[in-house]
Amino acid sequence: MGPIGYIVYLFPVLTAAALLYCFAWYWQATRPPVTKKIVREGPKRFSFAGTLHPMERKDALPLLVITAVYALTAFFNLGSMKAPQSALDFGNGESRTFTLAQDAYVTKLWYFPNLGTGSYNLEISSDGEHWSTLWLGTDENGVYYWADAEGYAPSYAMDQNYNQLFKWVEIKPFNAQYVRYVRITGWADKDLLELGELAFFDQDGARIPLDPEQCVLTQGDASGASINPLVDEQDTIPERLSFTNSTYFDEIYHPRTALEHIEGVYPYEISHPPLGKLILGLGIRMFGMTPFGWRFMGVLFGVLMLPLLYLFVKNLFGKTVVAACGTALLAADFMHLTQTRLATIDTYGVFFILLMYYWMYRYLALPAGTPFGKCALPLALSGLAWGLGAASKWTVIYGCIGLAALYFIGLYQKLRDWPGETRQQRTAWCVKILALSVLCFAVLPCVIYFLSYYPYAQAKGDTSLSAWFKVMWENQTYMFSYHKGVTDTHPYSSRWYQWLLDIRPILYYLDTPAEGQTIRFAAFVNPVVCWGGLLALLALAVRIVFRRCGKALFLFVGYLSQLLPWLLIGRITFAYHYFPSILFLVLALCYVFHEMIEAAPAASWKPAVYGVTGGAVVLYSMFYPVLVGLQVPTWYTTCFLRWFPSWPL
Repeated sequence: MGPIGYIVYLFPVLTAAALLYCFAWYWQATRPPVTKKIVREGPKRFSFAGTLHPMERKDALPLLVITAVYALTAFFNLGSMKAPQSALDFGNGESRTFTLAQDAYVTKLWYFPNLGTGSYNLEISSDGEHWSTLWLGTDENGVYYWADAEGYAPSYAMDQNYNQLFKWVEIKPFNAQYVRYVRITGWADKDLLELGELAFFDQDGARIPLDPEQCVLTQGDASGASINPLVDEQDTIPERLSFTNSTYFDEIYHPRTALEHIEGVYPYEISHPPLGKLILGLGIRMFGMTPFGWRFMGVLFGVLMLPLLYLFVKNLFGKTVVAACGTALLAADFMHLTQTRLATIDTYGVFFILLMYYWMYRYLALPAGTPFGKCALPLALSGLAWGLGAASKWTVIYGCIGLAALYFIGLYQKLRDWPGETRQQRTAWCVKILALSVLCFAVLPCVIYFLSYYPYAQAKGDTSLSAWFKVMWENQTYMFSYHKGVTDTHPYSSRWYQWLLDIRPILYYLDTPAEGQTIRFAAFVNPVVCWGGLLALLALAVRIVFRRCGKALFLFVGYLSQLLPWLLIGRITFAYHYFPSILFLVLALCYVFHEMIEAAPAASWKPAVYGVTGGAVVLYSMFYPVLVGLQVPTWYTTCFLRWFPSWPL
């Protein structure tokens, strides 16, 4: 790194200094005057009860603008809406032969694996009698050769491993050959081995046009078919291979599982509950098994988090400016964007965590003595959201620990503060609320969880209750042992204490399309949200102790319930495990914004509130290329984005 390259280290220093200055001003503005005797403000006892501030007409514009702008940035460059949809099954050692319209000089090929794992024996011939097989050479470069098939074992040069499914795979033969006839034989690990599409390239690197009506199958179950499924979707072949037309990172698991649920195949990935993949599959049903299709629902849920958070913040603090700034902070968070664009199940878990805490707050904020009928709906919806979240990913259970703590604290407060001396009425209310809670937070989630396993039982061919329960229970024991045993090392793993300061992002994708150019993206938190949120959490802790503030306690418990379990977990962890905690970092910053506005005139708080929010938006714009995979010069990432040596940017 040259002298100019060190300019990158100014950015974290300036960001941290600006945040510290804002919080120093915040403490100065909100502390009691020196001449005033310092006493505890607010109620003498903790209470969650308070005013639920409603939405107003003036909230519509900022909410719509922030959501719309974020949606445009989130869906941009999401992925291709074209990918091979038809496939041929080569399971059970099936062999397929087809003829090209004319001789072609082939130097390399691409293929698009579908469901199933195994390998293929790929043979070519110019006359239909003498065949050469593609096999992996033994020289130091591991190059591929076309060789006489006699005397060779079936070739495994054309693999279809679990990490190659639904992505274009390239093979570069060492010695090019004239091709007229192509024969493919499958060697499946199990019964299923589907191949989606083939593409051949000549000596100039140009794709050889293939007419599916002329490349007729002459061997196999599909012989004589008017359309050859291996070359019938040539318009789906991309110009170059990238994440926009293929799976990447953990997308090799979840979209595949979603498709297996759709097609009634017992899934390969069973390390998480099914509901997240079932939701993901809705996008596949709408847009096909394409990158856009398998990523669509995640981005949609990420967009929907914004109006939900806006509503939550408005209910909490009643200020449009706080709700707008808080929503902008979540929209500008790096991990919120990158993680929701990745077709995994984390997004759905985080969405339901936000939803279940929102409805729990709606219930807790009701004053003691509120009739059971008005308490029932928010409590039931909180339980419903918890059930949906738990059926999507187990990490939602961590959030439920905090939810349960808040529920019992709130129950105690409502019974303690019950108005009048209507002891019988209070007892009757308590019995009904406890019964409803058991129904909503125990029975209903169990039913949802059980129902989510229907695709497993259906794929097994037995949907009786006993078989259904058996397959569900077996999966629980498997998931527990699986996650307990995930101890492999990973170059981008990180521990919980690194998440607090944004020290070690996880790199999801890296490509070098040209010299001096890079395409990459990683999952990490916007430094303004990460560092500012941590300072805001310290403020919450102070307010809990000295002002006995119920809102501060609510948000602090929510944050701890997502973080503390990771202190005890020995399995390998990554930065994206901090994703649910980001919700509470944003809410903590909103709490501070609210206190700033309450304590100081507009001329004083506007620079701080708008400055923090604007700073997050500026960083979002600055880092946007490495959040969505845009091609940028390597000097840009080196000189402006690699704030720490541990950031893979």
